[in-house]
Amino acid sequence: MTAQVYLIPTYLHEDNLQVLPAYLLEHIEQCTVLFAENERTARRYLKQLKKEIVIDDFEWFGIQKDEEKVLQQFRQKLEEGKTIGIISEAGCPGVADPGQLLIATAQDAGARVIPLVGPSSILLSLMASGLNGQQFSFAGYLPIDNGQRIKAIKELETESLRKNSTQIFIETPYRNNQLLDSLLKQCQPQTRLCIAVDITGTNESIQTKTIQQWQQAIPDLHKRPAIFLLKR
Repeated sequence: MTAQVYLIPTYLHEDNLQVLPAYLLEHIEQCTVLFAENERTARRYLKQLKKEIVIDDFEWFGIQKDEEKVLQQFRQKLEEGKTIGIISEAGCPGVADPGQLLIATAQDAGARVIPLVGPSSILLSLMASGLNGQQFSFAGYLPIDNGQRIKAIKELETESLRKNSTQIFIETPYRNNQLLDSLLKQCQPQTRLCIAVDITGTNESIQTKTIQQWQQAIPDLHKRPAIFLLKR
């Protein structure tokens, strides 16, 4: 029997489950095995979706443990023809997410991989930014080292101008202000920057301004989930 792998999205903000489609639960309950980026929060998430769900009916595996061991366990479940769910910590599995390695393994094994609809901060911020949605790139996390980060920002700005494309990137929430400071110091005044914060949350803010405009009123992004979009 061919194994099935459901890619199960989760909320971006815990106080807003309305962004999740009702059909998720139906597919989750078809699974017998769950691989989760964070098992503790994934268990809580399932209870939020349905209080009556029996969490221990699933066979659980953590993705963030020893990579080779997890892949070996995953291959074993594929060979057994199991119906498997992969749960991200926030947003969609496989997109800026360690679940990608498992999904690649499932593809190599010929399993049926089924992505389920859910919120993606990358797409939601791009939709609302007003920047180029025809040509865009996601650069993930920029370097922590200040010199390397400055170089990366310059390269993103140059690439945006060369390809007429939107460049999308993220940072760990407690380093958001440092990244913003670098952007405001290094980018050209007329470069457009969208800062999307707390997407789908009650304090959601998605604003696009020029670097020059942001310099006039610098937001405090400390410890707030944020995503940045740049267009030269």
